[in-house]
Amino acid sequence: MSITTERKESLIKEYARGEGDTGSPEVQVAILTERIVNLTEHFKTHKKDVHSRRGLLMLVSQRRRMLDYLKSRDNERYSTLIQRLGLRR
Repeated sequence: MSITTERKESLIKEYARGEGDTGSPEVQVAILTERIVNLTEHFKTHKKDVHSRRGLLMLVSQRRRMLDYLKSRDNERYSTLIQRLGLRR
């Protein structure tokens, strides 16, 4: 269910805006998206795991807030990020 260190580092390298960038909205949204995908796969086999489902909803809303922040600051960065991640909005 959790994201491995190697995968997290590869996401940081892929979405970082510069050297040593780990806190930009792009990186944070990419990591949240990976965690959401992992939890979604978990629920395909564990349908009654209600406690983890609450955590999934919290992650989704956190990602939504981060995307709204990015959209309000820089619409072009927002558009390229959702296109790269394959999100529908």
